Amino acid sequence: MCGICGKVKFDRESPVSGTLLKAMADSIAHRGPDDEGFYISGQVGLGFRRLSIIDLAGGHQPLSNEDGTVWIVFNGEIYNYQELRQELLSKGHIFRTQTDTEVIVHLYEEFGDRCVEKLRGMFGFAIWDERQLKLLLARDRTGIKPLYYGVTDRSLVFGSEMKAILVDPEIKREILPSIVDRFLTFDYVAGDETLFKNIYKLPPGSLMVIQDGKSEIKQYWDLRFSPGNLTIESAEEQLLELLEESVRLHMISDVPVGFLLSGGVDSTAMLSLAARKTDKPISSYTVGFTNSGFADERPFARMAAEKYGSEHHEITISSKDFVDFMPGYVWHMEEPVCEPPAVALYYISKLARNYVKVLISGEGGDEAFGGYPNYRTMLLLERLKRATRPLNGALSKSVSLLHKAIPWQRLGKYLPFLDVPFESYYYSRTSSPFRLFNAHYREIYSDDFGRTVSKEHSVLPVTRLLQQNRSDDLLSRMLYVDTKTWLPDDLLVKADKMTMANSIELRVPLLDHKILEFAASLPSSFK
Repeated sequence: MCGICGKVKFDRESPVSGTLLKAMADSIAHRGPDDEGFYISGQVGLGFRRLSIIDLAGGHQPLSNEDGTVWIVFNGEIYNYQELRQELLSKGHIFRTQTDTEVIVHLYEEFGDRCVEKLRGMFGFAIWDERQLKLLLARDRTGIKPLYYGVTDRSLVFGSEMKAILVDPEIKREILPSIVDRFLTFDYVAGDETLFKNIYKLPPGSLMVIQDGKSEIKQYWDLRFSPGNLTIESAEEQLLELLEESVRLHMISDVPVGFLLSGGVDSTAMLSLAARKTDKPISSYTVGFTNSGFADERPFARMAAEKYGSEHHEITISSKDFVDFMPGYVWHMEEPVCEPPAVALYYISKLARNYVKVLISGEGGDEAFGGYPNYRTMLLLERLKRATRPLNGALSKSVSLLHKAIPWQRLGKYLPFLDVPFESYYYSRTSSPFRLFNAHYREIYSDDFGRTVSKEHSVLPVTRLLQQNRSDDLLSRMLYVDTKTWLPDDLLVKADKMTMANSIELRVPLLDHKILEFAASLPSSFK
């Protein structure tokens, strides 16, 4: 786990500044306090900050192939690297280290850009091919690790965080008003754009090729929903096998590993599976709040920790702690993301850093298996709409007919949304009751600012995804969109930025792409 950055100039005769590259790497030193490294060759420069997890002595980056024609900076973990390493050794490749980083270099030599299809894990990396004068950027399938890039007429700059890109004086700090409205629509910035003009997120499951002054983005993975004919018993058996394998792989580390533990289903499942498969000591971490108005997870976490034998640690934060961290939250998060639990994650990561370098989380289970209440709410609304449609919108008659089947208290608060199309109320990603799409937004804008806003543009990332997945199964459509937006652009950016703020690597076994693909093959009734 590390921080990477770099720059490629489109003019081959224009060299990259070593001073600039060092300043870019310094801006993300919190991501990798253990080591730094640089590679500069004319028009390209690669920078690196290291958090040592695998091969503590031999993992220095940038790292090259045998003859120095292929160079890489890599942020993440490849969980099947040992298997890939054996395959590459059998093909005659020579290794100097035991790292997963070097596996990617030799995979690139063997398979070119398609090397990403072989990787199982989380990653953002850059490869410079000296022979082809080509830069390859790649991001993992679900966007667990971030990768940003900035573009000018003269160069492309990239980094694990935007602050590294903003070090470059060629990148102007211009705010996009349209993205302000996108944030206020979703409470996060969905899609590839950021708040800054000309700074973008490389989409999850995508790679970018920069060569001869041109760039091209290619998608190498997507989540396909195609329910099969499994029985519930065989589905349970296969899921447990996949979960056991994923947790085992995510436990690979040369440093101690701990667990974020809420006492809920997902995190407790991760701890239970790990406890069965390792003889190493396991630690767990839980946060609580001094304000009694918050649900206290600590008693449930203690029960789980006691049952599975983890060395348990707790921290309590106050409203003052919350407020005091706000400037740090903005600096580390960079993107506008309304995610209050991120503050708790920061403090619990700070506690865990006293004991471990790696934490495992239960993030991702809700997006794979439909765990959020809003999924049930949306399905309820669709059923109500189908029930009222034959009555030509006569809601009062519909309500009287439905009253016996559905309690009035549950039905009443959703009545205003029965005339809203599925695509429209889905734009606001909140728990029920939903904020009505497009309602009252101009009341908070000045006339000048309001004229810069286009709601069609604000919701465009979700609109495109809804058009790509036109399944009659609404749950599949919702899970698809959330996996492509809400997950990487809100939850995972929070998870990465808040843990890396404390130089902690966060791993998410439930987001192993094999588990996501398996979940997408299940009938919605199984979820």
